[in-house]
Parts: sequence; C-alpha cells; structure tokens
Amino acid sequence: MPTETIRNVPEPEPPRLEVQGLTRRVGGRPVVDALSLTIAAGQVTCLLGPSGCGKSTTLRMIAGVEKPDAGRILIDGALVCDSQRSLPPEARSVGLMFQDFALFPHLTVAGNVGFGLKGDRRAAADRVAELLARVNLAGYEAKYPHELSGGEQQRVALARALAPRPRIMLMDEPFSGLDNRLRDGIRDTTLDILKEEGTAVLLVTHEPDEAMRMADEIVLMRDGRIVQRGAPYNVYNAPVDRAAAAFFSDVNVIRGISRGALTETPFGAFLTPGHADGAPVEIVIRPQHLKIDFDRHGRGPNPTPQDGTPARGTVVRSRFLGRESLVEFRMDFGDAPLTAAVPGVFLPRPGTVLWLMIRRDRCFVFPAPR
Repeated sequence: MPTETIRNVPEPEPPRLEVQGLTRRVGGRPVVDALSLTIAAGQVTCLLGPSGCGKSTTLRMIAGVEKPDAGRILIDGALVCDSQRSLPPEARSVGLMFQDFALFPHLTVAGNVGFGLKGDRRAAADRVAELLARVNLAGYEAKYPHELSGGEQQRVALARALAPRPRIMLMDEPFSGLDNRLRDGIRDTTLDILKEEGTAVLLVTHEPDEAMRMADEIVLMRDGRIVQRGAPYNVYNAPVDRAAAAFFSDVNVIRGISRGALTETPFGAFLTPGHADGAPVEIVIRPQHLKIDFDRHGRGPNPTPQDGTPARGTVVRSRFLGRESLVEFRMDFGDAPLTAAVPGVFLPRPGTVLWLMIRRDRCFVFPAPR
C-alpha cells in the first residue's frame, strides 16, 4: 500500500505590526476607540484623518511613549504591550520621525546619525557612511544641523531613524515643515529607502495627497475610530460615506427622495438601490466629473450614455488654479451651488448661462442625514 508523503507546510509569518483593540481615554472620552490594524514588512500604511481624530495618539501608543487603557500591540508576533505590561520605547525596535526633525544641535551630522548605534565603532561608522550616501549627504559628516537646509535636516533625521535597523518606522507629519518645492522629492527618496530596508511604515498625515502618493494602504480615521481602510484607489473611488468622499476632494451634493430604487433629479433619474422607498438620499459627485455641455443639448464632442439630462446654471465665479479652472454655478433648481473643474484655462464671466451634465458612473449615493 503506497504511503503518502507528509510535507511540512511552513506557518505564515506574523505581521510586522499588529494592533488589537487599542483604546485610549482622556477625561473619560475615548480618543482612540478599539482600533485594530496590521502592517506587513515593507508595507506603508497611512493613518489619515482630520486633526484630533486620534492619529498621533495611536502612533505614540505604538511607540511606547503613551500607555493605552486597553488593547494589545504585537511586533513580529511578540507581545510588547497590553493592559498588564508595556516594553519601553527603546526595547521595541521602532524608529521615530517627527515634523521638527529633533536633531541634536551640538552633534555633527555623523554624530546625529550614529547616536543610537551601539557596539563596534568601525561597524557603526560604516553604517553611518552607508546611510549618508543613500540620502545623498556623503561628505556632510562634519557639518552641524544649523549649517543644513530644511530638506538636508530631514534626510539626516531619516538616516538617524534608520541607523539601528528598526523593524517599524513611525512617522508623524514628517514632511509638513518642508516647502512644496522640496517635499515631493524628499518623500520619494524616503519611501524608496524604507522599501529597500524592508521596514514596516506607519505614517500619520492629514493631507490626502500625501497619503495617496505614499501609502500601500490608507486607514481613514474619524473620532478615534477607523471608518474605512484599503488601497488608495479603492478608498478614493468607493468612499463609505459623504464625509469620506469629501475628505479627498471638494464634492457637489444633490438631494432627492428614493422611490422604487430611483431618485429623480434635474439631471434625470439616478439608480438608488438599497434605499428604502421615501428615504432621503444625497447624490455626491466630485467637481471633475461635472461636465459642461457647450452645445446646450447634451450632444457634446464626446457624449456618453452615462451623462444623463443637461441642467441649466449661471456662472457665479471662476478661478484658474494652474492645471485646471474651477467654475461655480447657481443652478435654476435649489439653493446649493455646484462647482465644475475644467482642465486648463476656462474663465467664463459671471452671469454666463451654461448647461451641465453629471457622469452617472462617477456618482456616490448615500443616505441623507435626517
């Protein structure tokens, strides 16, 4: 009788960072409320949300500088914090980067980068030289922080945080102190190095553009809770509610009543399945998906079946923003203005009458607040 070969299947590796039910209360109010997430090695996860939603508090608890009231934190499957015990920050193999860089003014660049390194001096010097070369600061070893630009200081802070080879990098608004001219390039350099090191990254920001540019996964927070998480494309294109959609861009809102899974609007009927008969709904659309019908009859140069019925509006104001123009309309129906984004330069005078159409395939439908 043939014998079967039993193969040993290796168990999957645990996440680099795992947070389970993390909770922090201040004055009896939950600042972070039962938050759970996982981050794999080499993954960049962004905590995104408005000021005061609990992002930085979450980061401080993971770093070990603030103690949670409930929940657990595991790094590579090993428990580092629960309600009974908490490892100190230096025992967690976590790197930290903040907005102010926090460089030691009395130490040279080499002294700052090598500050957290222990053991063999030659190995430490080699690690410092390696990292300064990777952040394009070779030859800056003897300079002091006050001799560096803001962008150079940020790269020194990155090299210092990476020097001990942390398993997790925690970043709290690290690029907000840089001007726009430098920010994009330094973000890209930082991201490339962190990926090469295989470091799990948790980045806190309130800027959607930064989250979209850097993150493998966005965790959208509100009032201490996670309201949505996923890849940037999915979070942007499938928001869970109106507030989530509005966090990434301006939105237009048209209100109506769902009847028989349809809602009638001046732009025609919209499918609203899943909403009770007679329920108020909000149809949400971003300005770039509101189309101007220049021939007034819905037969523009590239008409599509999704464009629906044209509705008439009067230009209130228009602004040129570089890549696009924003045109605000007062519609013949209702009081709420609608804003269209038009690529390039388009600055019609106030009082100009134009017809608009809505891309049905680009709309979101949510229950209206009562």
